[in-house]
Amino acid sequence: MRLVVRLLDPPDIAQPHIGFEVIDSGVGLASDQWASIFKPFSQADSSTTRRFGGTGLGLTISKRLAQMLGGDITGESTPGKGSSFLASIETGPLKNVRMLEGADEVFHAVANEPPSQPACNIQLVGRILLAEDGPDNQRLIAHVLTRRGAAVTVAENGQIAMDEVVRARDIGQPFDCILMDMQMPVLDGYDATRLLREAGCRTPIIALTAHTMQGDREKCLQAGCNDYLAKPIDRDALLQLVARHLPAPSEPIPS
Repeated sequence: MRLVVRLLDPPDIAQPHIGFEVIDSGVGLASDQWASIFKPFSQADSSTTRRFGGTGLGLTISKRLAQMLGGDITGESTPGKGSSFLASIETGPLKNVRMLEGADEVFHAVANEPPSQPACNIQLVGRILLAEDGPDNQRLIAHVLTRRGAAVTVAENGQIAMDEVVRARDIGQPFDCILMDMQMPVLDGYDATRLLREAGCRTPIIALTAHTMQGDREKCLQAGCNDYLAKPIDRDALLQLVARHLPAPSEPIPS
């Protein structure tokens, strides 16, 4: 699967659109299946032995959101070869606005921001375990934290996170704080947190999750997390929250 992001219109028109195209090489869909996939509670495979779950609402909700943002979702599919979906939305005026070509440009821009933001006077001291399966989030969060002085170890799922906690404890260098993504493969953040607490781990754990509906924060706290931070991650909120849970008080960076 790959994602292609591109402008669909010249940037100097009144309402240009940006497109996000997802292309896969999966099983593909026949024309009669394609006709129903945007209908609520519909599945391309409606048999009782289908391989994949879901309620049949994801594409319906996504299409309506795209239309509310001035765009749409379209696509095409070939059985046995795969499918492509193109989500478009209006961007607003883009005259003289340069489109960033990749994540590296975003990180470069963050690294070169002047230290004048509200949380930029925070200095972090301690060892942090970042349990996160998304490569972009791994790089961005680790960059923000290490730039403020923290030592960051990355684990790509809950099982690896547990192994890292045990290893760090055994060598006498336990982590001072754990950032735990709650939706991960192999072992998710909820189960990893419960197992760590059952094993006697008292390290502060901050939940990271894109689930922000009513009750999601309480679910994270009931699993054993000390605090909660919603995705997409706000840099200032991240720094302030992590600083509160580190053992030593943070100190201002000399100007």
